[in-house]
Amino acid sequence: MKPEAPAPERVTQRLCEAIKTQITSGLLGPSARLPSTRSLAAEWGVSRTTATAAYEQLIAEGYLVTRQGARTQVAKGLGQFSACPGQPTMPTGPDRLSAFGQRLASFPLPSVVGPARLVVDFRYGDLAADDFPMLAWRKAVTGAVLRRKPRLRYEDPGGSPSLRAALQGYLWRARGVRCDPKQIIVVNGSQQGLDLCARLLLNPGDRALMENPGYNLARQVFLAAGAEVVPVAVDQEGMRTQGLPPARLAYATPSHQFPLGGVMSVGRRRELLAWARHEGAHVIEDDYDSEYRYDIAPIPTVQAMDDAGRVIYLGTVSKTLSPTLRLGYLVVPVALSNAFAQAKRLADRHAPSLEQEALADLIESGAYERHVRRVRRQNGKRRSALLAALSAKLGDAVTVVGADAGLHVVAWLNDIPRAAEEEFVSQAASAGLGIYPISPLCDRAGSVPYRDCAGLILGYGALDAASIERGIELLTAVIRSRQQG
Repeated sequence: MKPEAPAPERVTQRLCEAIKTQITSGLLGPSARLPSTRSLAAEWGVSRTTATAAYEQLIAEGYLVTRQGARTQVAKGLGQFSACPGQPTMPTGPDRLSAFGQRLASFPLPSVVGPARLVVDFRYGDLAADDFPMLAWRKAVTGAVLRRKPRLRYEDPGGSPSLRAALQGYLWRARGVRCDPKQIIVVNGSQQGLDLCARLLLNPGDRALMENPGYNLARQVFLAAGAEVVPVAVDQEGMRTQGLPPARLAYATPSHQFPLGGVMSVGRRRELLAWARHEGAHVIEDDYDSEYRYDIAPIPTVQAMDDAGRVIYLGTVSKTLSPTLRLGYLVVPVALSNAFAQAKRLADRHAPSLEQEALADLIESGAYERHVRRVRRQNGKRRSALLAALSAKLGDAVTVVGADAGLHVVAWLNDIPRAAEEEFVSQAASAGLGIYPISPLCDRAGSVPYRDCAGLILGYGALDAASIERGIELLTAVIRSRQQG
């Protein structure tokens, strides 16, 4: 026997209650437009007469309003109810977060000054929108779309075979990295790469060595995994590798130390590899902006010197194409490739396929490397403009380091004490200038061998020469007003 269909009155009542719930929960706000009775009937699988009856009932109760020739809308002045009818209230007890969740909840959220309030913003990590290769990218995406596949399916968690092959060739040409395509894991930006490393290589209580000062999001990834982060001082040759303590993992930026800009010497690279072999540990080599070198030749990677499978090489296109693409890659030792692919699969199955295929086309056609050469020249001009402006406006009042590579410099303000750094940054923001202090990147648990004065990280990748000069004029004015006050 066929089941008895519910009475039309019951269907109308259920439909009314569903719409009320959306209104009282705030999902449908005041004056929100509702679908037509025809669309509502099709969505619910009911007759149009039933949908019309539901709307008429809610209009009568004051939840909805209507007028000739216009869509039915939610009545004004209803507000959001404290709880939906028939719905359980939210628990009032403490949130039962896991230990991982509790560690995450303890991290402060960064405060960001609204761009509209700033005349010039030296935020590091930003790129100029005009530098993005729009025509080449559109062509690559269109080509990827037109290569129709017989079916849409979940793909290799390690990444598109075409992109892994293209990256293998590019990394060998550009950075001397030797690897098999199966050792490459395509990730959603370098941040996911760091997260996978922490999940696979660290247990709660394990030690992870971290440059100090260093990349704060890497530090937080290791802390979230429950690791004990051991700060290691840096100098003009990068991480100080002599006498490193036992640990399961070391994170380093050898080619351009973040943020101070030092380049790790060959001797220290050998010491780091010897330490990793002795401890049975792994080294994460974050090569985040190696494409941008101005006064020095490209430095061979630590991975190219590794003959024991201890180095995990981390790269990204966030500094060459756009951070919005969320595409990066790991080159992992052969013994770890399956574990990393499985971890990627559990995290999100795989990185977006269309973007992977488009990037593969850019690399294979040579358009990517042509683009890199073009933006390297552009950023070289921005760098020169920044250095010239700092020299002309501030002279001996500023000491600049880390200018040989990358998309930022560190400027030490010799006449502003370190204790006044936060206050100075706030004063600059009030004047319309976005500048970013170095102190938040320092782990106070370790010794930090840098100057006892305020330090700023000045990013220039998103600015033109005129904006850079205007920004340094504002910086100079803030310094002078502080001295006069």
